[in-house]
Amino acid sequence: MPKVTLSKSEDRREDLLASAIHAFAAKGYLGTTIADVALVAGISPAYVSKLYPSKEQLFVAALDRCYELVLDTLVAGADAADDDSPAGILDAMGGAYASLIAERDYLMLQVHAQSAASIAPIARSIRTGLAAVTRAAKERSQATDSEVQRFIAYGQLCHLIVTTQVDESAGDWARIVTAGIRHPEKPPR
Repeated sequence: MPKVTLSKSEDRREDLLASAIHAFAAKGYLGTTIADVALVAGISPAYVSKLYPSKEQLFVAALDRCYELVLDTLVAGADAADDDSPAGILDAMGGAYASLIAERDYLMLQVHAQSAASIAPIARSIRTGLAAVTRAAKERSQATDSEVQRFIAYGQLCHLIVTTQVDESAGDWARIVTAGIRHPEKPPR
């Protein structure tokens, strides 16, 4: 397949989305300004506003990109599964996702999005992303609906464990909550 060459403006938009993911992951939707994203991207706030006329549009675009990366990661995990049973494929998808969120920006963007879900376009983006993830898990694994539901619920539990830094050393309750959950270490910056 021939390599697709992006135009300068498409390259800039891609760089901006990566910067927006990083900025919004750090301080959330409400705590991040267009100027914050522009600073991370190394461009002017006016140029950010030219590409995305509102902070809401920029956040939704960053969140949509995050879900695209999540979906690509889950599909790659399914493709690499050693065990082609439904449970084996879901496990491989979960392992791939755990590796993706070791870089905390993707995890934190999703968490911040959930806290801003009272904003209709953000809630819509979350639902669209969740729908795509659920469909991919179902189609790729051929698992039952309840197995897919547990997979999604388990992922949300993983988010809670990682964001609150719970580990089994916190006591019996933490061992129960974290049992069987694995997360790669956060890569150094």
